[in-house]
Amino acid sequence: MTILKFQKFLKSLKEDRVSKASELQSAAEELALVLTNHGLQRMTARALATLLFTEQPSMTMGDLADQLQASNGAISTAVKMLSSVGLVERVPAPGSRREHYRLREDAWAVLYTNQNDVLAAMRRAAEAGIAATTADSLAGQRLAEMRDFYDFLLGEIPAVLERWRRK
Repeated sequence: MTILKFQKFLKSLKEDRVSKASELQSAAEELALVLTNHGLQRMTARALATLLFTEQPSMTMGDLADQLQASNGAISTAVKMLSSVGLVERVPAPGSRREHYRLREDAWAVLYTNQNDVLAAMRRAAEAGIAATTADSLAGQRLAEMRDFYDFLLGEIPAVLERWRRK
């Protein structure tokens, strides 16, 4: 192989890597847009998508800020929110003074499990509403349906998660 052919070969490899990185970045931004359209804050959605798509075992807030071209404050807020719902966890990084974060291995099950608290709160709110109305009133009927729905979900979630874990 001549030097010119070898240089062209190296250039094509670099272009392939750049193209693949661009595809990954586009897919991550598309996911972030979907999450944003469904109520997640924009920077939180972008940080989550970045942690999903990275090939690094963990990232620092600085890594996220550099990749997303965002302020440290915006990244800090996003990581705190993702940590609070159980999607992201802090991990040890020997030799580094910076805190490292990654998407939890069981992130989706943890997120779903955390929804139990929300469901239980909604059920309690329905019960309180039922207590304030009469059973034969329209409001009482709607609130009873709400309570029954959340009862159903709370009863089904443990079995769904168990099936997921056995998968």
